[in-house]
Amino acid sequence: MTPIEALSPAARAAPQDDHALRWMGWRLRLLVGAALLGCGGLFLLARGLADAEQLVGPWQAGAAGGIALGAGAGDALEAHAGKRLVALSAGTHRLELPDALVLRRSPRWMIDDEARARHRTLHAALSELLHEPAPRMHFSDGAQVDVPLRHLGFDGLGGTFWLMSAIALALYLSAMVMVLADPSRHNLLYALMALCQSGNLVFIAAASTPRLGLPQAIAEWDMTARMAFDFVTAAAAVQLCALHAPHIRAAQGLAAAAWAFAAVLIALQAFGWLTHAWWWTQLGVVALCLLGVAILSAAHRLQADPLVLQLRRFGLLVAGTWILLTLAIVTAMRMASAAHPLTGVASTIWIVFLASLLLLVPFFARSQQILREFSLLAAVSTVATSLDLLFVAVFSFGAFASLTLSFFIALAVYAGARQWILNQLLSRTRLTTERVFEQLYRSVREVESHPERTPDLLLKLLRECFEPMQAGLGDDRLGATRIEDRGATLVAPVPVLAPDPVAPAAGTSVRLRHAQRGRRRFTIEDARLADRIVEQLRRAVLFDRAVEQGRNEERIRIAQDLHDDIGARLLTLMYQAQSPEMEEYLRHTLKDLKTLTRGLAKGNHRLSHAAAEWKADLTHRLTVADIAFGWTFDAGRDVSLNVVQWSALTRILRELVSNTIAHAGATRVDISLQFDGDRLALEVTDDGRGRDPLRWSHGLGLGGVRKRVKQLGGDVEWDEVEPRGIRCRVRVPALSSGP
Repeated sequence: MTPIEALSPAARAAPQDDHALRWMGWRLRLLVGAALLGCGGLFLLARGLADAEQLVGPWQAGAAGGIALGAGAGDALEAHAGKRLVALSAGTHRLELPDALVLRRSPRWMIDDEARARHRTLHAALSELLHEPAPRMHFSDGAQVDVPLRHLGFDGLGGTFWLMSAIALALYLSAMVMVLADPSRHNLLYALMALCQSGNLVFIAAASTPRLGLPQAIAEWDMTARMAFDFVTAAAAVQLCALHAPHIRAAQGLAAAAWAFAAVLIALQAFGWLTHAWWWTQLGVVALCLLGVAILSAAHRLQADPLVLQLRRFGLLVAGTWILLTLAIVTAMRMASAAHPLTGVASTIWIVFLASLLLLVPFFARSQQILREFSLLAAVSTVATSLDLLFVAVFSFGAFASLTLSFFIALAVYAGARQWILNQLLSRTRLTTERVFEQLYRSVREVESHPERTPDLLLKLLRECFEPMQAGLGDDRLGATRIEDRGATLVAPVPVLAPDPVAPAAGTSVRLRHAQRGRRRFTIEDARLADRIVEQLRRAVLFDRAVEQGRNEERIRIAQDLHDDIGARLLTLMYQAQSPEMEEYLRHTLKDLKTLTRGLAKGNHRLSHAAAEWKADLTHRLTVADIAFGWTFDAGRDVSLNVVQWSALTRILRELVSNTIAHAGATRVDISLQFDGDRLALEVTDDGRGRDPLRWSHGLGLGGVRKRVKQLGGDVEWDEVEPRGIRCRVRVPALSSGP
């Protein structure tokens, strides 16, 4: 089971045996345990930060590069607001603070190795100093203030801490769900990436508390741990790309090389042997991302796969924003006199963006609009902060001008990207709706006539909806549509619509691969749409059958009433007839009534049987009228006529022969009935005295013929024959698909 299938309602609805249910119970318990473990870990972190004695205050970087005390520091320090803090002392310890380096929250995003080492030394000394009671602040004007240490408390940790912690917990739980749902290689790699970025978020949360220094563990391990998190994430991404490129022999070798490269750099950093660590991290992660994108591109060229295409887009998006952020930070640090305050904000936003992408991947088969909007906003925020850094550093824009220009550019990017996503997601739905309603009615009619063609008709419907690269019938037996191969395949059940309840041995499912000609993968919405199409097809056929059954019952009732009432009266009149001619007329009328009622009660008629009845009836009528009769019937195949078709053809033949008997004065009538494919051709030719059919006045008789031919979807015409007589031609181009 893949991540998509694990979360699919169709997969959840699939029948499971007791063994699977027991495992589901164990998995649920493990998930609850993992959730409790994650919540407990965050609680212990929050409690440790809240209970530790801190030097709390509104610290900020001063105009000259030092540390300044902001407003709102409390009654004891209110008089010193705005002054520069130059040193801290406690007991025998004194810590000089010549600049604002101690305010930098993340050593991971400091470019210079020396600055990072001094940052670590400063925080080690500050941590040791804070173990002494009542430290003393030394300001630039010579003032000294003793300030007691105090606890932050849970409410003093700040909103950033709780937000980053919540995202970290969500990412951690997502990893646990994927691993417990199916411990496959794909899911394990996803979980590894999610856990690494969850660790990044925890470091950001711990460093965001409003205190002068960082926790000692954060200051000591921030660079090494977060460098490891980024490299492991990138190497796992390369490995995941290699798994989606089974046809490329070198893919697994490249993935192994990526792991080795990441392991060597992490080990060198852990032992302190790596110089220019920040540059190695930034460029190394970019190289691994581009390597993964190259593998996916090669795999897509060999075999089109929408999931590979989607992963490549994710990879390009991540690599592009990472490169932009790197350039912005380097430019700001190299060209600005001091670190821009947005440097830390930009890196944090990028981590949140990556975390949101990882949260989005397992649920991408669902329409999680809020999560998609959140990811898009995080990406655009990364672009905006990076551009702000570049504008300030390169063009020396003012804060307002830089922020305004960055905002409008990011807004344009957001609008364009959002519209593109909506077009990708919604245009397909509009086309699908039009195509479904265009073909569903025709398919229902064909299924009614040919239930054995249900698999082919459903295959045609679903192919029109999803435009797959490959489509065919399978022998899967399932109760609902399911998604396979991580969204590459959709399997829909074929409803059993044959009159007998036994399902056919073949063609029990429809299998589609690579939606929209390989541009995207199938989603849960697609599975639901396919289920709706199958259900609507089944309901429409059953509804029409119920309607037809009601019609048949009503026809039988009418036929019975005609037979019992009108037939009995005609029979009485025949026995009471005053002359032999009247008796013979009533006898023929009674025979016609029996033919009509028998046809109404029967419902469907085979064309060959109906032709035999027509021949017998017309032979009798023309013989009585002393008119010679010629009959020709030729059918390539036998079809079933419904009541409307049978009744229309019967009345057409009777009306044409009645006109000949009554008005033509003919001595011979020839009738030809040809059925080839779906085309029916009927000709009635006499040698009577009728001439110039264009001048005829079409009364009820001929008007009725035209009306019934039109009802069948055909056309009729009359013309003269030489040396005398009239020929009537009736053509029905599609008899089997008629009413």
